[in-house]
Amino acid sequence: MKANYQNYILNFKQASGTSRGILKTKETWFIILEKDGKTGVGECGLFRGLSVDDVPHYEDILKWTCLNIHLGLPVLLDELYKFPSIQLGLETAFASLNSKDPFEIFPSEFTQSKDAISINGLIWMGSEAFMKQQIKEKIEAGFSCIKMKIGAIDFQTEFNLLKSIRKEFSPKDIELRVDANGAFLVEEALEKLKLLSELDIHSIEQPIKQGQIEDMASLCEKTPLPIALDEELIGVFSKEKKTTLLETINPQYIILKPSLVGGFSGSKDWIDLSEKQNIGWWITSALESNVGLNAIAQWTYTLNSAMPQGLGTGSLFTNNFASPLNVKNGTLQYQKNENWNFNL
Repeated sequence: MKANYQNYILNFKQASGTSRGILKTKETWFIILEKDGKTGVGECGLFRGLSVDDVPHYEDILKWTCLNIHLGLPVLLDELYKFPSIQLGLETAFASLNSKDPFEIFPSEFTQSKDAISINGLIWMGSEAFMKQQIKEKIEAGFSCIKMKIGAIDFQTEFNLLKSIRKEFSPKDIELRVDANGAFLVEEALEKLKLLSELDIHSIEQPIKQGQIEDMASLCEKTPLPIALDEELIGVFSKEKKTTLLETINPQYIILKPSLVGGFSGSKDWIDLSEKQNIGWWITSALESNVGLNAIAQWTYTLNSAMPQGLGTGSLFTNNFASPLNVKNGTLQYQKNENWNFNL
């Protein structure tokens, strides 16, 4: 078996705002396997500034991985436990190599175009007018679940935006999720959660910065609004530490980005542990290209979750790869009759 890797830069159609700054490009990497005339492709969705594996020698680790591909997947996953994006790339590449179709790696009703995955519509941070415009577009596009990133402009403006949606659409019509990306200060968080709870918000992701375990535990105990951990899960590798984190904080939900938390196997560990504690969960992409998004979506479908997932990021880039993935009526669909165009 031969393995090589390649870098690719995705360009956003529109600069996208988060509480960590404005994103204009997204770096990603691919692992390509070749054996007996077959090819397998996997995406290593490194997320600079967020991934635990954002290290200066990342490319050296990819090089080592390709040189040692003969070790096989289980050994490599163990060796690369500190590099979740590479773990996911390897899991996908091996599954791709062993599939009849290199892009249909988890065959299901989804890949047969017989079923779809319910997803949330993502509202990026920006000016009030820009956010309003996005909300209008998502509702018109048939989304029944909207996720709004907050924390970049002043809270009152964001609150008023959410209030205006709620005036027009009841919780039965539109499920509202918000993502603070750790933007709230500890001393103000509970008060803001109380205000947001008046709007029948489904949940808030990561209200305060990760690493403030006791404060987050206290917040999850007192909150009138369900809290979902996101960044808090990054860099927690062992099952023991995962268990301790969940038992200590006891959140209402966790959100799993396979590129950031150990690929499919690492995500499944989190799911199994959270279900033991009656903690809800859903899966989201982490701004991968359609190659990574496709793998994550196909895997997510096999989990049989009825909740809207966070898998609507494929249309964000000008130079994404043409694929059968298609967002329609608030769902992610796989149009089996459409072809891939994967050219690096």
